[in-house]
Amino acid sequence: MRPLDDYDKKILRFLQQNNRITTEELSNKINLSQSAIQRRITKLRNDNIIEADISIISPKAIGIGVTCVIDVILYEGNSRAIDEFKIAMTKCPEVTQCYYVTGTYDFVLITQTRDMQHFEEFQKTHLMDNKHLKHFYTHVIMDKVKINYGITI
Repeated sequence: MRPLDDYDKKILRFLQQNNRITTEELSNKINLSQSAIQRRITKLRNDNIIEADISIISPKAIGIGVTCVIDVILYEGNSRAIDEFKIAMTKCPEVTQCYYVTGTYDFVLITQTRDMQHFEEFQKTHLMDNKHLKHFYTHVIMDKVKINYGITI
C-alpha cells in the first residue's frame, strides 16, 4: 500500500467525520484545489484506502432493539472448523461483525436483533445447532457509551 502524504491524511480525517463534505469545502479547509482534492479522493478509493462510503443508520429507526457481543469457543481449532464457522457467520444477517481472535475465545461476534425473542431464535439456529461450537457467552449491550467508526490518522 502506498504511503500517505499530509494532504491525503487531512482529506481522510475530514471524510471520516463527514463523507458528504464537498470538494469545495475540502479545498478551503486544506488549501488545495478542488480538482486536486477530487483526484486524490479517486486515487484513495481506487487504492482501497477508502474501503466504502456508507450511511450509518440508527438501529432503533429500523426496529433493532438488542445488540449483543458474543464470545465463541469451537470444539477444535482446525482449519476446516474455523473456515466453516466463518462461512456460516458471513451468511447470517444478524451478525454485523465477526472477528477471528487469539486468546481464550476463537471468535467474537456482534449481533443485532429486533428483540430477545429474535435473539433466542438466532442463537438456537446459528449457535446452539452449530456442530463446531463448544460454548458461547453472550453480553447484552445495555448502553452505547462510545462508538467510533473512524480510525486515528
